[in-house]
Amino acid sequence: MSRAPFQQLPFAALPALPRVPHPYFGTPARELSLRSTAFGDVRVHCRVHGSGPPLLLVHGLMTSSYSFRYVLEPLGQHFTVYVPDLPGSGRSSMPDRSYHPDRYAEFLGELIDALGIRGCRTVGNSLGGYLAMRLALRDPSAMSRLLNLHSPGVPLPRLHALRVALGLPVSESVLQRVIALHPERWVQRNVHYYDETLKSREETREYGAPLSTRAGRHAFHRILKETLDVREMAAFEAELTARRERGAQFPVPLMLMYAARDPMVPPEVGERMRALVPDAEFVKLREGSHFAHVDAPRVFLESAVPFLRGADGDN
Repeated sequence: MSRAPFQQLPFAALPALPRVPHPYFGTPARELSLRSTAFGDVRVHCRVHGSGPPLLLVHGLMTSSYSFRYVLEPLGQHFTVYVPDLPGSGRSSMPDRSYHPDRYAEFLGELIDALGIRGCRTVGNSLGGYLAMRLALRDPSAMSRLLNLHSPGVPLPRLHALRVALGLPVSESVLQRVIALHPERWVQRNVHYYDETLKSREETREYGAPLSTRAGRHAFHRILKETLDVREMAAFEAELTARRERGAQFPVPLMLMYAARDPMVPPEVGERMRALVPDAEFVKLREGSHFAHVDAPRVFLESAVPFLRGADGDN
């Protein structure tokens, strides 16, 4: 029986393994030790797959490199794909440092240099797309083109409410207690797919593992409070507005890809981003969520691959 979009299964009904197989765990892994201006000494877990020019895939909040499991093989036919876990996520370090979005974006540039892939093509999903856009504005040579898949980036009422809530002295202790009760259930409730039958206990273990530690929950709180600070998004929107008004294009070729429906980042964000960066290509997905690389990979790839290869059909 088909389920309505975004209709979650009970946690107890999740299968042990995903119903759609994937190659993630067979993909070679690298562990990088990196001295970062933003985060100090950090360890970064990174998966590498395929051959061809480098392509960096940057995951979003509450996820990890595992989120790109269904596009590793098709993208690897055209590119050497690098898929890191950002600090504060997955199998990477959980530094107790500032997660200001500019510092987080700065780290992304440092990682690109550590991997030796400056000028790479980049896909950023959700929070990863927001960070990648901020990096491109400050360091355009870091990437040659950018696909932003359903990121936040403009101030919304819910983000103002989040700032107020996280500003309370007890906010972290409450979040620590709530998540610690059952990290996997927290993940299952707060990650939303157009097709929820794609979820599994394998996935909840991957995303729940960092949240099962106090350091991981602390990093998550800091990302919510600092990286998603609505004041920084207002400044980001103002910067894009000023560039548009003086006729400046975005520093690198940009594709904005947003789903028509999504419980996490409202689709109106895509329309506002489209207005802010009128020179960007814009793709609206009729099905799939802002995790389209998970729940609508064929549709995602139909637009992503030609854009990433470039108008000249390189590679």
